[in-house]
Amino acid sequence: MASKRKANEAGSSNDLRGDVLRVLGVLKVATADQIQRLCLPHLTYRHTTKPTAAKQKEARTASHRAAANDLRRQGQLLDGGRTKRGEEVRILTAAGLAAAGLELGREPEEMGGMPKGAGSSGASHPMTVNETVIALIRPKPNLDLVTGEPPEAVAAAQAAARAPDGIGTLASYATEVALPVKGTWKNPAIGSARPDVVLTAPEADVPLLFIEVDNCTEDAVLIAAKFDKYARFFKRKEKDTDGIEKPLWRTRWDVSAPWWYDQVHPPVLLVFHQVGKRPALGQMKKVADLTRRHWEGQRYDGYGGYHRYPGCIPIVATTLPWLREHGPTGPAFWRFGRQGRQPLLEAISNPRQDAALARQRAAERERERRRAEQEAAAREARRPVCADCSRKFSDDRWKAVDRRDWSLPRQSHPRLCEDCQSRAVAVEQQAEADERERQEQERLRQESEEQAAAQKAMSWFSRFRT
Repeated sequence: MASKRKANEAGSSNDLRGDVLRVLGVLKVATADQIQRLCLPHLTYRHTTKPTAAKQKEARTASHRAAANDLRRQGQLLDGGRTKRGEEVRILTAAGLAAAGLELGREPEEMGGMPKGAGSSGASHPMTVNETVIALIRPKPNLDLVTGEPPEAVAAAQAAARAPDGIGTLASYATEVALPVKGTWKNPAIGSARPDVVLTAPEADVPLLFIEVDNCTEDAVLIAAKFDKYARFFKRKEKDTDGIEKPLWRTRWDVSAPWWYDQVHPPVLLVFHQVGKRPALGQMKKVADLTRRHWEGQRYDGYGGYHRYPGCIPIVATTLPWLREHGPTGPAFWRFGRQGRQPLLEAISNPRQDAALARQRAAERERERRRAEQEAAAREARRPVCADCSRKFSDDRWKAVDRRDWSLPRQSHPRLCEDCQSRAVAVEQQAEADERERQEQERLRQESEEQAAAQKAMSWFSRFRT
C-alpha cells in the first residue's frame, strides 16, 4: 500500500488517471475543468453550495487535478502554462501519449502530433477547439449521482440530461491529424492541410467531418487558403491494399455516406468564436465568397430542382455560442450557398436532392405501375374466350392451348375452356360408344339375316331333291 501511495501521492484512482490520459490523448491540451466536463459531467451539478464559482470549480475538478498531478510525477504529463483566465493547462509527454494510445485503443500513428508551448500565449485557440468538441458531444450527467443535491442543481442536471443528444463520444474525435498533399500520413509534406479536429461517428450518420476553429483573429483570406489544401488532398489518389486506386482519404476512412454517392468530398465545419476583433458573421460571409469555387454546386431542374456537388467540398459554418445553444441537432449551421441555418446532418447532406430523388423514384414506380396495368389490360384483351360458354380462359388454360409452345401436349378443343372441353370430350366419347354399339347391332342383324337366308336356301334345296 505504501509503494502504491508513493506512486500516486495525490491518491488518484486508475479511472481518474485514465480520464486524463484519454482526454489529453484526443485534445492534446486541456484544463482540469474541461476533463471533468467531458468525463464526469455530473460533477458540474455538485458542490453548488460553495460560496463562489471559483470554489465550486475547485471542488468539482479536485479529483482530476489530483490525477493530473500523479501523472506529472510519473513523467506522463507536463504543465503547459496557463490560460488567459489563469487555469492550468496540461499536456502529455511522449510516454504519456503512448499511455493515452493504450487507453484509447489507438495505434501510435493514429495519435497525431503534440503542440508546443500551448499555454505560453494563453492557449486561446486550443481552448476553443476543446469547447467545440464538448459542445458537439454534449456529455450527459448521470442523474443518479446528483441525488440529494439542491433542487436547482438537480433541475439543471435533468435539463441537461433531457437535452438533444450530441454526436459521438470522446473516442470519435482526433486532433493534430495531417492530411498530406504529398508525402505520407506520418511524414506529410509542407503545405498539407491540418484540421483542428477530425470527427468520425458513422453511428450518428457523420462518417467523416473535418473541423476548423477560428477565434476571429485570422484573416478570411488565410482561412480560405486552407481549402486549397483540402482540395489538393481530396484529389490525391493512391492504390489501396486491394490494388484499386482511390482517393487517399478513403484508404484511411471507410465512408459510405449519401454525400459520397455523388462523388462529393468530405464536409468541413468552420466554428467561429468571437475572441478577436473580426465579426464572426462577417468572417463567415467573406470565407464563403472566397471559397465559392470549392463549394458551389450545379443546378439541376428535374423533379422540383436541386443542386448537385460532384467534386465539391461541403463547407458549413457556425459559431461556438450557436453550437452551445442548439447542439448538432438544432438550427446552428449555415451551409455555404444556402439560405438560413440547419441542423448539422441536413447541412452536410443534400436533403433537396434526396427529396428530388425520392420523387423521381416514386414517379418511376408510378410509371412502372401504369405500364404494368397497361400490359395487363392489353394481355387481358388478348385472352381467348370459350366458343361454347363465352367464359375467358384461365391462365393455365391459355398456356395449355398456346400453339407456339411445342413442348406442351396438343389440346383436342383449343377453342373451348377446360370444362367445356371435358364435356365435349365426354359427348364425343359417348357418341363413339353409341356408334360402336349401333355398328355391333347392325353386324349382328346382318349375321342373323344371313343365317336366316342360308337356312331358307337349305330348306328349299331339300324340297327340290325330294
